[in-house]
Amino acid sequence: MSGIYLHIPFCKQACHYCDFHFSTSLKTKDLVIESMLKEIEMQKDFFSEKIKTIYFGGGTPSILSTHELEKLLDGIHKNFQVDAADLELTLEANPDDLTASKLKELSLLGVNRLSIGLQSFHEPHLRLMNRAHNAQESKECVKLAQDAGFSNLTIDLIYGIPAPDHSIWENDLSTALELNVPHISSYCLTVEQKTALGNWAKTGKFKPAEDEFAAEQFEYLVQTLKEKGYEQYEISNFAKEGYYSKHNSSYWQGKPYLGIGPGAHSFDGKKLRQYNVSNNPKYYKSILEHQKLDCEVEHLTREDGINEYLLTTLRTSWGCDIMHLKNIYQFDLKKEKELELEKMNQSGWLVWKGNKLILSESGKLFADQIASDLFL
Repeated sequence: MSGIYLHIPFCKQACHYCDFHFSTSLKTKDLVIESMLKEIEMQKDFFSEKIKTIYFGGGTPSILSTHELEKLLDGIHKNFQVDAADLELTLEANPDDLTASKLKELSLLGVNRLSIGLQSFHEPHLRLMNRAHNAQESKECVKLAQDAGFSNLTIDLIYGIPAPDHSIWENDLSTALELNVPHISSYCLTVEQKTALGNWAKTGKFKPAEDEFAAEQFEYLVQTLKEKGYEQYEISNFAKEGYYSKHNSSYWQGKPYLGIGPGAHSFDGKKLRQYNVSNNPKYYKSILEHQKLDCEVEHLTREDGINEYLLTTLRTSWGCDIMHLKNIYQFDLKKEKELELEKMNQSGWLVWKGNKLILSESGKLFADQIASDLFL
């Protein structure tokens, strides 16, 4: 399965936790879009097979007009073979951008999956994170999308926000379930150094939640969604049957994908990774003035390939296929990491299903540590 990711590097305002590449100035928007169209043309030989997924991420893709989104989609259709009959076309959106008229336009454009960044229904938490929407808009936009005919919806929620107890998080999750969406992505609040929260943490203005507090909220999340019929098919992603994200699943399965735009990444499905420059002026000047892409290219070593496969697959419900490691990398995980696996088995962190190594419920709490301990 091949997919294209388009990074739209613009936002109305900076969320206090976000360290993705974006700009709050729209002055260069036209130049960036023009450059992305050129990059699409430059990369037309990246795939030989049909495109199955297109994903508008960011930044805030919903900040673009329907006409601007249409131009980018037209560029893809002109330069790539697209499986129009079975295409998953996702757009990340902020609640404040989703009016009834905008939703109708997106539907006519072919968008068939919306990823809505709600983050919380608690007004003080939204203000802490400097979100551009309020709690009422969080609820209303989902209903508007459903009324517009969008059934394939996912919402983002953030847990691990400092609070006296778990009641706010429990209410957030309860409210989310009342909206009856088929997919929920939920992430722990991470304090990155170069963000507002990171600066406040250094000065003592903000105190992050304790690890134990966040872990308790994660466990509540997992148990609650399981009871409501959601499958935890990746550590942070929960879906009703038939509503996995096809695009993100291809990342976790090591499938090839092409990233378009400043800050976007690409992978050929084998050994080559590409990282576009995370700077809007450098990006468009390189393309428009010099007809070349400003990017870094990395050739993965055998060790890189093994470690990356372990890191991504152990986060999923389908797990790590030890025969894949043997066939592709001539790496016998059971033999090479016998002592580490035995300790993990004794801790109750692992489940074996034939040749598949899958994390248990308790193991999911230590997914990154487990993968790290199994790295070459």
